[in-house]
Amino acid sequence: MTTKTTWSLVRVLRDRDAGLYLCGVVVSGFGTSALWLASGVWVKDLTGSDGLAALCMLAMWLPTLAGPLLGTLADRGRRKPLLMGVNLLLAALLLTLLSVDGPGDLWLLYAVLFVYGAAGVVHDAAESALVATAIEPSLLGDFNGLRMTATEGMKLLAPLAGAGLCAAYGGASVALLDAATFVLAAGLYALLRVREDRPAPPTGSGRQRTAEGVRHLWTHPVLRPLVLAGGATMLCAGLNGAMVYAVVDDLGHSPAYTGVLYAVQGAGSVAAGLLCGPALRRLGARRFAASGIALLALAVALRAVPSDPVALVCSAAIGMGLPAVLIAALTSVQRETPGALLGRVTATADTAVYAPNVVGLAAGAALVELVSHRLVLMALGGALLVTAALLRSPAVGVGPPAAGVSPSSRS
Repeated sequence: MTTKTTWSLVRVLRDRDAGLYLCGVVVSGFGTSALWLASGVWVKDLTGSDGLAALCMLAMWLPTLAGPLLGTLADRGRRKPLLMGVNLLLAALLLTLLSVDGPGDLWLLYAVLFVYGAAGVVHDAAESALVATAIEPSLLGDFNGLRMTATEGMKLLAPLAGAGLCAAYGGASVALLDAATFVLAAGLYALLRVREDRPAPPTGSGRQRTAEGVRHLWTHPVLRPLVLAGGATMLCAGLNGAMVYAVVDDLGHSPAYTGVLYAVQGAGSVAAGLLCGPALRRLGARRFAASGIALLALAVALRAVPSDPVALVCSAAIGMGLPAVLIAALTSVQRETPGALLGRVTATADTAVYAPNVVGLAAGAALVELVSHRLVLMALGGALLVTAALLRSPAVGVGPPAAGVSPSSRS
């Protein structure tokens, strides 16, 4: 890591509010990642059904489709109290899962997971908007990279902890752990020294306010290509993810080997998060994102080679390449969107980027039974290279904050 990169990271970590944000991300991310795996294990233990276990992930992901509408909630008031309230609400909600002890109670688990996912959309939108006013604009890329590193780091540890806790004490114990992490995160957000002006009362109907965020995203010359490329990339990533068991089978390993590949991929994402801030400043958003997508394309295509060393290298490269377009898009949204619109624009961008991943996973699950996974992987590599080429030209970087974006303001 270069001296310049190290200094940028030090500047972020020395910022009191940035440090508190990152601690909140680590704490709540640990609980969320633990519940993500444990909920499926919990349902599997209660029912023995793979299909019912898979519905846990669907329940958590489904609210993402309503992102443009849910994001308007993050623009109606001050974001710091909203973040604290959402965390405390989730903590209280998770405590209701202590009563789940049989198949007849699964409706409550699915309902809680659905609300959990919806609250997460609002939380992420409000957090992104608050970060944009609390962190120095030149350090947003570094901060978002560190946030990615923290999130991926938790994914390496928390699912194992959640699965172990669930096996030893049952799913309710994981819900209790997650509730505790949300209470702690709410306390960390309460310590932030961010001064926010109360937003003007909303005008127009909810549909009009939602459309305003969508229109800003769609008509913006910097944001639209990044978000479209992000959606295309995540669609391919979903298809690629559905091929992982076929890849492992081709290598001659048991399905448990997927855990090794995902761990290596997570390590790659951790490394990418540390380096993305300087790379984003040097290359600009579009070239940085296109470079990451190109690396992802090569890695996905080479997964068709039945070799353990190649598979491991490709997993690390996927982990390094995939975050580029996600971080570039988020940082650009924060810099190019007026503060009054930032919550709904962030949520709309998240829907446009992440919803295709669900479609890709579903399509890949059907496709892997019909077509050789090697052909699918090579086709995905080609599609990703085309996406990278289209995004790279013209090479336009992240510009300065749009008019109306509030500068950093702290008491």
